[in-house]
Amino acid sequence: MEPGDAHPLAAASREALSEGGELARNIAAFAPRPSQQDLSAEVAEAIAARGVLMAEAGTGTGKTFAYLVPAILSGRKTIVSTGTRALQDQLYHRDLPRVRDALGRGLKTALLKGRANYLCHYRLDQAKGGGRFASREVAAQFQRVVAWAGRTRMGDMAELEGLPDDSPLLPMVTSTVDNCLGSDCPFFSECFVVQARQRAQAADLVVVNHHLLLADLALRQEGFAEVLPGAEAFIIDEAHQLPELAAQFFGESLSARPLVELARDAIAEAKESPGAVAVLQEPARALEHATRALRAAMDELPVRGTRVRAGELPEVEDALDQLAAALETLHAALLPVREAAPGLDGCAARARDFANRLKRWREDGEEEPADAEDIAGQDAPAGDPPDDRGPLVEDGDPSVTWYELTARGFRLSRTPLDVAGPLARHRARSQAAWVFTSATLAIGGRFEHFAIKLGLSKPRTLLAPSPFDWPQQALCYLPPRMPEPSSPGYTEAVVRAVWPVLEASGGRAFLLFASHRALREAAGLLRGAPWPLFVQGEAPRPVLLERFRASGNGVLLGTASFREGVDVPGDALGVVVIDKLPFAAPDDPVFEARLDAVRRSGGNPFRDEQLPQAVIALKQGAGRLIRTEGDRGVLVLCDPRLTGRSYGRVFLDSLPPLPRTREAARVQAFLAERPVPAVAAAGVCPS
Repeated sequence: MEPGDAHPLAAASREALSEGGELARNIAAFAPRPSQQDLSAEVAEAIAARGVLMAEAGTGTGKTFAYLVPAILSGRKTIVSTGTRALQDQLYHRDLPRVRDALGRGLKTALLKGRANYLCHYRLDQAKGGGRFASREVAAQFQRVVAWAGRTRMGDMAELEGLPDDSPLLPMVTSTVDNCLGSDCPFFSECFVVQARQRAQAADLVVVNHHLLLADLALRQEGFAEVLPGAEAFIIDEAHQLPELAAQFFGESLSARPLVELARDAIAEAKESPGAVAVLQEPARALEHATRALRAAMDELPVRGTRVRAGELPEVEDALDQLAAALETLHAALLPVREAAPGLDGCAARARDFANRLKRWREDGEEEPADAEDIAGQDAPAGDPPDDRGPLVEDGDPSVTWYELTARGFRLSRTPLDVAGPLARHRARSQAAWVFTSATLAIGGRFEHFAIKLGLSKPRTLLAPSPFDWPQQALCYLPPRMPEPSSPGYTEAVVRAVWPVLEASGGRAFLLFASHRALREAAGLLRGAPWPLFVQGEAPRPVLLERFRASGNGVLLGTASFREGVDVPGDALGVVVIDKLPFAAPDDPVFEARLDAVRRSGGNPFRDEQLPQAVIALKQGAGRLIRTEGDRGVLVLCDPRLTGRSYGRVFLDSLPPLPRTREAARVQAFLAERPVPAVAAAGVCPS
């Protein structure tokens, strides 16, 4: 037993991952790593003591195996939550079976997603009778769904390869919390959501994702809440995402699509009752019209802003009045006919709920947040928009009320500024072990920022260093004489500074930009370069990545979404370029209100909020470079603030221990140590 392995579970976990242990004997190419063993022992201690652990696991640590081993060996009911559905599928279908089989344990496992991921027999039956599809392609996809529905055992829509995540078919053949009929559904005995829930209740280890976990913590009943009370351990992977996601789920939103879906569902449900159709036709049409009219009225507004900003346009207030009236009219029309069809009662409840959400949104947000001062982020992008889930923020909780526009829709949101309290209450109620892990949780080696956001008081912490040989595998290049990031010619200077690096590497690069504007400018400057160019927005992300990998010498240009969850090991990627320090956009109303709240409480908005958030984002981007022991590459950080401002040291100290240089010749020599792929060619740098 190693020093510090106070519990037998910790010793057993360390042993399983050591040389000669079960994993080394039973998994081909498994390599023991001291940092993985340390992490596994700490996870085991937390599970055994029902304690709390925050652990940063550097790239290559093998954190998935590190937490699965003690979770399996413990025999305790464990919930593992991942950041995305893709990671959830990978963990459940690939990693978990390998570890379970290597350990020789026959525990029951289950994969559980939110209800919108499962085929709904009732909605599919309704869609068959509808007969309206936007195109022949969608109609053909629908026939694929019908054929698959007859043979699937799990009903997981992810089984349908090639069906886009944004396919208009998905809301037609899956249910939501709002439109699910529950036990009144004629297909209830065949329900895939109910079956998945039953498997999860009987399982020893359940794999979920953060959206599902938070939706049920927020009491939105995504089909997981029954499993929560029995869990003895929660392992939160990609835990750095949790505070932002929690703000979405503990808040409340109303957007255009659910409103339109309500109008259409009311008519679809009433189709078997001519009298109900006659009553509902006009109110449903009026709701669709009012929804589109509100979006049209908001056209002159900025893409996002506060409730107060939206109210400055009289036409927006008029459109909000019309939408409120349309919801009330539809609700009144539904009440006398709600017994005519199974789903009409649910439609009435949705109309009432949406009307109340709209009323609360309109009445809230009387004060505009103060403008943030000394914003370092300039034109950095905002984060992903929140979901349409989550209960009303409790009265008295500080929150911000705001809107966001999309090409054809809108979202009206109320978001809490602090989720530490709700998260702490849920954690205390569970009386379970909680493990928070990620490759990016610490700032300058310290965990205080995320501990505060997660509502943790003096948790046990661990920094598990990456096992990679950073001095040999990587180099950090800080181009000299770069202009200030706010200067008009900055992106052109970035391309000039990076061009010799791309020549030396033969392409094989990610260029990550802080804004879409900079990305578009760089793409224009690089057109005609001797390397295949892949630009975010020109194809779906998975397609771009596949084309980039296949090219062997491509240059991919992306923004924030490519900083995380992108894995390109091997020779296809040899350079990662980050144009600016990724400070969050100052025009985001939630972020602006959060900064103002920090200021009002006596804190320093830049030090306490902006800087930590940007450090984590930079670490995520830098983490794309070295993914395996055989990778080599150059990280190019163009922002001169890294060396010209005092806070630059915080960024540099938070990165892996890779050597740094300001000499292009050293970069070229480093890259020359591994021959450039034969597909590379020389070119002329744009002036």
